[in-house]
Amino acid sequence: MAKKIGIIGFGNMGSAIGERLKSNYQVFVFDKDKNKTSNLKGINVVNNTTDLIKQVDTVILAVKPQDFEAVLNEIKHYVKEKLIISIAAGITTGNIEKALGKAKVIRAMPNICAKIGKAESSLCKGKYAKDTDLDFAKKLFDYLGKTWIMNEKMIDAATAIAGSGPAYIYYNMEINKYDSKNLPALVQQYYIERLAEAGKEVGFNAQTALDLASTTTTSSISLSAVSGIPPAELRKQITSKGGTTAAAIEIFQKSRSRKPNKKVWINAVKAALRRAKELSREE
Repeated sequence: MAKKIGIIGFGNMGSAIGERLKSNYQVFVFDKDKNKTSNLKGINVVNNTTDLIKQVDTVILAVKPQDFEAVLNEIKHYVKEKLIISIAAGITTGNIEKALGKAKVIRAMPNICAKIGKAESSLCKGKYAKDTDLDFAKKLFDYLGKTWIMNEKMIDAATAIAGSGPAYIYYNMEINKYDSKNLPALVQQYYIERLAEAGKEVGFNAQTALDLASTTTTSSISLSAVSGIPPAELRKQITSKGGTTAAAIEIFQKSRSRKPNKKVWINAVKAALRRAKELSREE
């Protein structure tokens, strides 16, 4: 029997994940904003987090950082034998285990390109999760696009490159008024080179940095072209107030450059990485 998947939080990422998984799993969702879960097809909507967690095998936490602690408190008495997958930027498996006890925790960082099945997702497991739990999580995120398994110490760096990276590209497309359907090859190459250079600066080897940069760039451009959503709107969807992406975009805005140099890109990525680490300490 197919496992039942619960998603708490049905914003841009939660909804993208739910829509990609519903063909293969029974999906249950809860969001405190009922407008986000109205008129869904093929997805079960429940009334609260407790009802959700009692009905599912795996819970994906896709809530905003400011709601994260409250949700952990609501579910902590019901997590035994459940697999908990968090997509919250900067929140470590240790943070979550501290709140939930000996819970099986997987930390994941997908990006907005999940909307079209071209996400870049990075995964790691916590202290109490088994290899089979990680394997199952990878199977789930493979439905969203490409999945990377990595040491947790690199997840924040992956967040700064692949998680927030589409927003850097969208911001540059926005200020240059580039059309995603007719983006010059030289511009795409510029994005790849800058992201790859920044990737090496935050700890990835040259090949992994290039792979992350290439797929993040091409999938980001694809999402805008296929969806017809303007880069400015996609950037806003990714940029949470006080989050990792906002920290990086602030650096780009301060540079006032339509074609920021390598140093600006590196500083922006490092700002996102710093913010991810700060979010972890704030928990």
